[in-house]
Amino acid sequence: MTAAPWRASDARFLLILLLPAVTLANLLRAPGEAFWWAAGAWLTIAAVDTLWPGAQRSPAPAGPQPRLQWLLRLYVPLQLALLATGLHAARTASGLEVAGLAFAVGFITGGMGITFAHELGHSRNRVDRALAWVLMTSVNYSHFMVEHYRGHHRHAATWADPASARRGESLWRFLPRTLTGSLVNAWRLEARQIHQVQQLRKGHGRSPGPGWLARPLVWCTVANLLLLPAVWLYGGAPALGFWLGQTAMAIWLLEAVNYVEHYGLQRRASRDGQRSEPFGMQHAWNADHVLSNSVLANLQRHSDHHLHPATPYPQLQALPGPQLPSGYSGCLLLAAVPPLWFAVMEPRLTQQPLLTQPAP
Repeated sequence: MTAAPWRASDARFLLILLLPAVTLANLLRAPGEAFWWAAGAWLTIAAVDTLWPGAQRSPAPAGPQPRLQWLLRLYVPLQLALLATGLHAARTASGLEVAGLAFAVGFITGGMGITFAHELGHSRNRVDRALAWVLMTSVNYSHFMVEHYRGHHRHAATWADPASARRGESLWRFLPRTLTGSLVNAWRLEARQIHQVQQLRKGHGRSPGPGWLARPLVWCTVANLLLLPAVWLYGGAPALGFWLGQTAMAIWLLEAVNYVEHYGLQRRASRDGQRSEPFGMQHAWNADHVLSNSVLANLQRHSDHHLHPATPYPQLQALPGPQLPSGYSGCLLLAAVPPLWFAVMEPRLTQQPLLTQPAP
């Protein structure tokens, strides 16, 4: 595949490395101010997305840009350095400072790290997928690597998907449902795949194979469990508080984004409820705001991502599907206050086709 010529507009994706690098520098310089830096960055992105008309459209893709995949790969050691620096700073920090460190690092590991893990996990490159497992293990959410690709992409915008929010469901009611459902679905999907592989091997006269011991989900979950006492031994309660705090922040950001991405949009079901219409661009909310799309590797071009999951992020198209009032940074702030979210989204939702008729 021939790479497209480099364009000046492609430089916007350097934010993938710049934002975590600046966060790391701030942690090294003044860890006690970490919260204010992260909160300021979040509010700045939300304000630019919402208030600057010229920033509400991203450049169109120009063709294959394989070199831009390296930005995601180079991000991985940056995240590991952020976590190590945060752990070190937390050892001697006060309770409030630990909370600030967890917020600042979780803002990056969740807002960017999970986003890039998601992109790397869709890659056909084994190394990329391994890096995705590393990123998700570092936020103690390894099961995402199973449920998202084998569950969410199959069932998105249906009631069978715990990561798709229903109309009228608040973020705070959605969270316990998606947290529980995603975890259960991941292990169920993993067990089903192991069973299918073993049956296939038996059908060819071969031994069943190693089963669970060959699955990265098992080993990453074991790593998550072993990291807890290791972090405690390294820095006691403050370090453990930081570790669990950045995990909570990262997971909240992931699931809040999931809430926003498909809120209230539903694929038509057959009369017996067993089949759904194919996923279309009308089944995901989109935002083409340039600043947040640059930071989030075009994640907000979400309809095209679902229609073409293997398409690298620089090539995703801005489709004319349902449009959010702002980028994800602003929408998460709205979603955190359900009356505001419903007041803004209900008029937009009523403009979408009400997909309640049975599918053919």
